[in-house]
Amino acid sequence: MEITICVGSSCHLKGSRDVIKILERLITLHRLEDRITLKGSFCMGECSKNGVCVCVDSDRFNVAPLNADLFFNDVILKRIN
Repeated sequence: MEITICVGSSCHLKGSRDVIKILERLITLHRLEDRITLKGSFCMGECSKNGVCVCVDSDRFNVAPLNADLFFNDVILKRIN
């Protein structure tokens, strides 16, 4: 699975660095390093929406640092299993 996180200026201000750290921690905690690739991308065109733009395979989500754990459990873990 490939997860791309926007690191453009708008998403950076919305906490993309924190979202990346949280996802890295959860991937390691669940021992999924061999199944998930994290990538960064500049502007993904979702600047007007709340949260950081996160693309999982071809689906886009808006993730705030406060709900990154929930996003991981509800989206990532369900897709990986």
